[in-house]
Amino acid sequence: MTPSNGRLRGKVAFITGAARGQGRSHAVALAREGADIAALDIADQIESVPYPMATRGDLEETVALVAAAGGRCVPIVADVRDIHAMDGAVKQTLGEFGRLDIVLANAGILHISRGAETLDQSARNWADAVGVMLTGVYNTIRVAAQPMIDQGDGGSIVITSSTAGLAGMHDGTGGIAGYSAAKHGVVGLMRGYAKVLGRHGIRVNTVHPMGVATPMVMNDRFAELYEDPEGARILDVSPRLLPINILEPADVTNAIVWLVSDEARAITGITLPVDAGVTSP
Repeated sequence: MTPSNGRLRGKVAFITGAARGQGRSHAVALAREGADIAALDIADQIESVPYPMATRGDLEETVALVAAAGGRCVPIVADVRDIHAMDGAVKQTLGEFGRLDIVLANAGILHISRGAETLDQSARNWADAVGVMLTGVYNTIRVAAQPMIDQGDGGSIVITSSTAGLAGMHDGTGGIAGYSAAKHGVVGLMRGYAKVLGRHGIRVNTVHPMGVATPMVMNDRFAELYEDPEGARILDVSPRLLPINILEPADVTNAIVWLVSDEARAITGITLPVDAGVTSP
């Protein structure tokens, strides 16, 4: 049963990258606050990504966890790089729940390259990173914005960027270049959409986490990068002001729950760091 007194009671949230990690954490927390969830994930492996990506089994586990938290959840398998698939996903959400109030553009990947890249590898990794985390964000907002406008009740869109979208991160490889470029690029998208959608009562913001303890980071390839002093220097953009080495997904989720709630009704067009002070001046 959907909670009757949650901050998001009666709302519907569309979340990309929801099969595990931050997306799953957001889905469960929003359900606890009363929202119903459309949980979207590619649930498949992108060939260039060097760690195991989420599966359909992971997505079904998110559905079960949302139900246990009191929310309804429809699982949707789609690739954010495919705008027609995303259009179909939004139509499926509307068909299931009848409305759309919250969009979390969260899907992300991270390429860790060890050793020299060929030109073809560099180009492929760049294209996949930008495809998922910049084109995918555009596709998500492009197909979700008009139904939210037509609904006439306002809404909230939150894009998951990164500290790399504020301070930069690069190791000379195509995948990390694409990651950093995409995470910067979504800030421009956010600021533009905040202006376009504000008159409709739709708020648009970005969150910028440092490293989060999810499978995208907690894997052997990422550990190898941190063991390399040069790799660690690239990833740690500046000293942390708080004694937090890595975030838990809930740290990001707590910020997002606030951003999408009425408590943040006057907040739009901001870049919100969740980073233990890494990007502080």
